[in-house]
Amino acid sequence: MRQRLARPLAILLTVLVVGVLGYMVIEGWGFFDSLYMTVITVGTVGFREIHPLSRAGEAFTMFMILTGVAALGFALAQFIEFLLEGHVLGFLEGRRMEKRIASMSGHTIIAGAGRVGTVVARSLAEEGAEFVVVDIAADASEFASEQGWAFVLGDATEEGVLEEAGIAHAGSIVTALSADAENLFVTVTARSLNADIFIVARSSHETTEAKLVKAGANRTITPNVIGGRRMASMVLHPTVSDYLDIVTSGEGVEFRLQEVLLSAGSSFVGASLADSRIRERTGAQVVAVLHADGRVDANPSANTVLEVGERLVVLGTPDQVAVLADVACAL
Repeated sequence: MRQRLARPLAILLTVLVVGVLGYMVIEGWGFFDSLYMTVITVGTVGFREIHPLSRAGEAFTMFMILTGVAALGFALAQFIEFLLEGHVLGFLEGRRMEKRIASMSGHTIIAGAGRVGTVVARSLAEEGAEFVVVDIAADASEFASEQGWAFVLGDATEEGVLEEAGIAHAGSIVTALSADAENLFVTVTARSLNADIFIVARSSHETTEAKLVKAGANRTITPNVIGGRRMASMVLHPTVSDYLDIVTSGEGVEFRLQEVLLSAGSSFVGASLADSRIRERTGAQVVAVLHADGRVDANPSANTVLEVGERLVVLGTPDQVAVLADVACAL
């Protein structure tokens, strides 16, 4: 929109330059007198001439009045249109975003649209999950708008901004700000606004992880530590590392690791893994069972009996997992 203002301003500046040069050449006036005469002529303020005008000067003044008024009017019209259009569009966009966020439930809030937050947003978008990005930078807002993401422009450490992002009815929040102190503050604020929200907090140092957990974070992530471990794994166990990339990112392949919750009424409840015949019925394979009491069975046997509230970690395509979820969540 700024480019739209450049043209009328350039035209107006050209008129002023022509006016100054015209009076200097035609009347022989100095620069300041010529500039003063040009400004009062273009502005049509009605002041008298500072020096008597020749016939040629009078003709030039009439020319300046016509062209100057047209240029000034065009510039003012473009400027007013710019202000009104930006205000109206901003208002309408804000109202649309408010309604969009208000319609969400159980969504994820991403505090910080930096390198880490952007990766989180893209991953959630690939999964079709609902989320709201919160960042204080205007360029982050423009990028989110281009991507079609829900966005709140503001400081994620402020309660009002988190409330605008729908913290009261959100299911989780990822605080991915660059400073540990900010992530700690967001964690405390989010927990105070929503006692049941699931919080994943980023830390820059391992020593901060314990503080984030005490503040209310359910999980903590230290990107540089995880990155170092992954690099070591790539060197020591490249095949295993490649396999983990496949089943966690899903890029280029259909198979992914996902989790499915067992609800009451499912035909799987009360049956063993062998009797459930999950792989035969859905095509997905159970690789772990997360029990309701927090225990993790990373290599469940065929005799493992499934119970309500347990989560199955399964490997399969999105379609296979969807079929499994339908049976597991049947009421």
